[in-house]
Formats: sequence, C-alpha cells, structure tokens
Amino acid sequence: MDDSHFSTVINDFKQGIFGVLNEKKEELERKGRKVFNLSVGTPDFKPAPHVMKAMTEACKDPENYKYSLSDLPELLEAVQYRYKKRFGVDVETDEIMSVYGSQEAMAHIGMIFCDPGDVILVPNPGYLMFEMSGIMAKADVRYYTIEEKNGYLPDLESISPDTLEKTKYMIVSYPLNPVCVCAPDDFYERLIAFAKRHDIVILHDNAYSDITFTEREGKSFLAYDGAKDVGVELHSLSKSYNLTGARISFAVGNKDIIRKFRLLRSQIDYGIFYPVQYAAIAALTGPDDFIEEQRREYAERNRALCGGLRRIGWDVPDSRGTMFVWARIPEGYDSSVDFCMKLMEKTGVILTPGSAFGSNGEGYVRMALVVSVEMIGEILDVLDKSGIFSGNNIYRRRKDEKNSKV
Repeated sequence: MDDSHFSTVINDFKQGIFGVLNEKKEELERKGRKVFNLSVGTPDFKPAPHVMKAMTEACKDPENYKYSLSDLPELLEAVQYRYKKRFGVDVETDEIMSVYGSQEAMAHIGMIFCDPGDVILVPNPGYLMFEMSGIMAKADVRYYTIEEKNGYLPDLESISPDTLEKTKYMIVSYPLNPVCVCAPDDFYERLIAFAKRHDIVILHDNAYSDITFTEREGKSFLAYDGAKDVGVELHSLSKSYNLTGARISFAVGNKDIIRKFRLLRSQIDYGIFYPVQYAAIAALTGPDDFIEEQRREYAERNRALCGGLRRIGWDVPDSRGTMFVWARIPEGYDSSVDFCMKLMEKTGVILTPGSAFGSNGEGYVRMALVVSVEMIGEILDVLDKSGIFSGNNIYRRRKDEKNSKV
C-alpha cells in the first residue's frame, strides 16, 4: 500500500534517533567492535526483592488474571501513603488513578482537554513524548524555550498573549530530562499563579524526584499551594523502583481532571493487571532504603563521568538530577548528530544528540548514567586514547608545560 492509505499523523512520523543509533550500534557489533551504550535511559538496577515477591505471589492466583477494570482500594491507599510519607502531601482516593506508564498517560490525556486547533505548551528541549501528547489530541503544539542562560527554566512572561489565550495545558517536568536540572520553590509558586491567571492546566511529569544530586530533596508539584486547583502530576514507578517493563504510574491531583481521564481510559482499556497492582502496593508501602542507595550510586556515577570527562578535556558540568548528563559538544563539529556519529565510529561510545529533544537541544548531547563506575572508567580510557579531546585537555597541557620547564 502507498502512504495515501494511512493517516497524515502516521505518515508524518519519522524513524526516531534511537532507531538510527541502534542500527549503527548493530553495525559496529557485527564488525566485532565493543560498544558502550549511554543513549537510552533504562535503569540497570534490579527491582527490590519484596516487590518481585509480591508480583510472583500474585501471579500464582488464577483470579488475578481477570480484567481488573479498576484500581484496587489497597493500591489507592498505597499512593496516599507514599505521597504523605515522601512528599508531605495529602491526596484523596478520587484524586488518584493508575496509568500504563507515564508515556501512555501523556499520549492520551490531551484528548480530555483539546479539540482540534487548541494549543498545548511543551518545553524545547524536552522529552519526546511531551510533543506527542498534543499530536495525539490533534492540538497545535507550541514550544516554550528553556535555555542554559536562564537555568533551563521557562520565561513565563515571554509567552505571547495570543498563545496563552488558546492554550489548554502546559507540560512541565523537573528534574528535567534531558537538561538535568531541578527547579526552585519560587518557580512552582510563579507557575501556579501563572496557570490560574491564564486558565491553563499544568501537567507535571515527576519521573525523577528520587534521583537528584543537590542538597535539596526532589519534591512533588502537589506540595505547593494551589497546585491541585490547576493540574495533575504523573508519578512513575519506573525509575525509582526499576519497574520499567511493568508499566505502572499514577496521575494524581485535580479530581475533575482525574474523573474525566478515568472516563476516557474506561473506553480504551480494562485496567492494570492485578499482579502489577500488587507489586506497586509492595513498592509504595514497603521499605525504600534501596531508593537512597540507588540515588547514591547514580550520584557516584555522575561524579565519575563528569569529573573524568573534564580531566580528559571535555568541559561537562555535573548533572543536578535525573539519570542523565547534559553537555555541550566540543568545538569543531557541525552538529550534535555529526559529533555523536563520529564519536560512535571512533570509540564505540553511543550518546544521544541533543537535537533529538528539540531545536534548542542542538549543540548538546545527553548521556545516560546506566553503567557502573568501573565501566565508566573503561569508557573514559577509551575516550582519552581516542585523542578527540586532547586539544582541550587543560590538565594534560599543564603537565606538558611543567615537564618542558624541567
């Protein structure tokens, strides 16, 4: 069949950068090359034993293979418990619903807000699924700029009145993938006031609140006064609990939004598989020392990678949050894709070009902290021996200058 048989939406889709990178990776592997994949943010940690045990036991009960249709009361209570314990936030059961992962929620939630032509606002650069939220709802996707010079926070006052008049919802996410920064308290206070002033819903993606590297602990959007009046938060178990394949997250917040979203999802699925619900209950209510242990390991990787790259000549700032690092590409390359492809060809190290996350990501790359400190040491050795960064290596230049004076 030719493209005329298919929708304009699907015909506009292009192969994602991750597909391109994977093809190149497989090509190198066929040649016998060793590959170091820092492009995809899949945690390399295991789920906690008590969570796997809850899933296993639930799978033994034949009754748990029926349509679930709704969330278990114990699951809603577990979310209440977690939000109170972790964030100090009280939520009611009618302010909570499960979703098949935050990506699924992003893909569908726009349908409850938008008619064709309505506007949604997403960050540039930002996570790829944010844009898809509007595309699936046939909305007009517009971008708010986040830049290094502004601490990667949106300049709310720079958004045009015409855009704001048509905007139904705005997607915000901190700690933000891919730029790896956290937002201060006063930003959320200004954001909520901004949303009320312009009658805009805020959708806060909170995937990385448990992976921060600053003295300030990650927070929930709902911890700020007035947040429930203007929006909802997506709280994922994928990164904190290493349950990526289980596909379990929660939409939490404004009860009217939750009610409408629950109505939509009742038309397109039959609820979360019961064993996954029981695993989530165990995760949310059980011991969580392992979350802090993981955070410390991510922090150690962050220091090892960024500090090591600086030592060999690439000026990479430490990440402040998420499981990623964001860095400017070295001078001498035409684009972030050009740099990533040449780096992969020469060293086998795979990074994600920043342009994959929007036009403002051009000139940057994203690296995932998904390998051990020992493996990071091997990667740094490979990069150093490649000579790619030798012209920028101030440590080596200082050593050479010192030796020349002896």
